Amino acid sequence: MKKRQRKKIAILILIVTVALIAVIVNHCTNTRAQSESHSTYKSQLPPKRLNETLSNDMSQFPALDNAITRYLNRWEIKGAQFVWCRNDSLLYARGYGYADKEKAIKMQPSNIMRIASVSKLVTAITIMHLVDEGQLLLSDNVFGERGILNDSVYTAAIKDPRYYNITVEHLLRHQAGFTTKAGDPMFSTRHIIKNNNLDSPPDNATLLRLQLRRRLAYTPGTSQAYSNIGYMILSLIIKKVTSQSYEDYVTVNVLEPAGCFDFHIAANYYEQRLQNEVRYYPHGGCTPQPEYTGSGKEVPRCYGGNDVTHLSGAGAWVASAPELARLIASVDSLPHVPDILESNSIAQMTEEQPDYRFSLGWNSTPEGKPWSRTGSFAGTTALVLRYPDGDIMIMLTNTSTWKGHDFSKETKNLFNTLRQNYSKQLPIQDLFY
Repeated sequence: MKKRQRKKIAILILIVTVALIAVIVNHCTNTRAQSESHSTYKSQLPPKRLNETLSNDMSQFPALDNAITRYLNRWEIKGAQFVWCRNDSLLYARGYGYADKEKAIKMQPSNIMRIASVSKLVTAITIMHLVDEGQLLLSDNVFGERGILNDSVYTAAIKDPRYYNITVEHLLRHQAGFTTKAGDPMFSTRHIIKNNNLDSPPDNATLLRLQLRRRLAYTPGTSQAYSNIGYMILSLIIKKVTSQSYEDYVTVNVLEPAGCFDFHIAANYYEQRLQNEVRYYPHGGCTPQPEYTGSGKEVPRCYGGNDVTHLSGAGAWVASAPELARLIASVDSLPHVPDILESNSIAQMTEEQPDYRFSLGWNSTPEGKPWSRTGSFAGTTALVLRYPDGDIMIMLTNTSTWKGHDFSKETKNLFNTLRQNYSKQLPIQDLFY
């Protein structure tokens, strides 16, 4: 009798357990389906114009803000933006300090500022878009009769036949044969004007023609050296292939489809600043320098010390950190924000490279570690990290530091600390939609 009762109880428990499991599975399935449906719905919405909608009031996390503020104060940064995304959702976007201290204008996440060499990522994405469209190949030659830039003025200027070996991929990976041992031509405008008896600063086509008269430092593809002029040449390639200006083509065909509506090519002077653009500040102790035009006037290094505009795709874009995050989310293979590149192009851009070689547009994309892209010059620092777990963290500042490019290492350490201390406490929201 007791055995029969125990058996009945066991069967009853089994039935209840099975029923309970069924309820749980059904609930989880419905929840997941609702979540996926909600995510799909969001991804089909028209992109929000972030810089018209975001404000500091939309991101509140005092402990996180205090940590960032202490860091910025330690480095005497006048103003900065910080964003934190997770799985293509913008969880946090905030400005710190001043967009323009003299006018007492507080920094907002909607302000725009120079992003320096992070511009190279914009250019590389555009090149890969043209590859997707079948308009060019990474293996295409750049110069010569069968090259993309086969204009007679360029061909006639070439003295070193190794120029004919340069491919689009060489330019993207800083392997085209250029070095800065004799100075970076993109930051040597005054000397170029003087040495070539020019009446005014050279445009990009003239600068390239002058460069082609010089020998390459190494045979293309055999070494690498970081090169701003290489990415300026990529800008000319985009212009030639599309028959449009570099800025116009990138804006309409890459940035706007990605939901980025407030990227622009920078001007050189404070008086020429764009609407909603910040004021830039060099680091303490930075002295004025001669104007890039050769006028002989002394100017602030970040306003006329260099020809920022003609950096073009090498370093001339201005943007906000939230829109920059939106662009990164558009080229990361996650589904929530639709990608603007084919999956194989994203894979090519982010494939880990041996021997510390540069990735396409990114500084580096090591497997299992963050993809990184940095930028800096007078009055500007920028850092983009995209982590393997789906986090994106970006900081832009309107102030440079005495550490120059090495400041990005300090900011990477900050990001790691923030992830360790505050990751689980981030607000649950998506400011992209």
